[in-house]
Amino acid sequence: MTPRRKRLAIAAGVLLALAAATALVLNAFRSNLVFFFTPTQVAAGEAPQQRPFRLGGLVRAGSVQREGVQIRFIVTDTQREVPVAYTGLLPDLFKEGKGVVAQGALGPDGVFVAREVLAKHDENYMPPEAAEALKRAQAQAPQAAPTLVENGR
Repeated sequence: MTPRRKRLAIAAGVLLALAAATALVLNAFRSNLVFFFTPTQVAAGEAPQQRPFRLGGLVRAGSVQREGVQIRFIVTDTQREVPVAYTGLLPDLFKEGKGVVAQGALGPDGVFVAREVLAKHDENYMPPEAAEALKRAQAQAPQAAPTLVENGR
């Protein structure tokens, strides 16, 4: 093998290894990417059906039901509502009427099954996506907030 062909083979090997590493990194990034959706977007069918995502909004007052470590509550953006089921311990700051972000997946019955629940950490903070979604929902005409299950989804 001539020196020129050796250099070409080494360069091709390096490029192949770089392409493989890039493909692995992009695949890992894509599989771990979790998007944020509001109850209105979930009701409109914009949320993925087979992949986990984050659901954000306010915990509707009077909606929290506890049975041991199983908790059910409703997340609303003042326009639409999504029922949530969670098994585990909730954060200390989790309260009705306060901001919440739940990560999980939408079940076939329309109930969002959360594997993680995050609550805001002080009176001034709400995730930017949730704050923007609530502003948009409040700017539209006020109407009753039907749940996702009531809409037949």
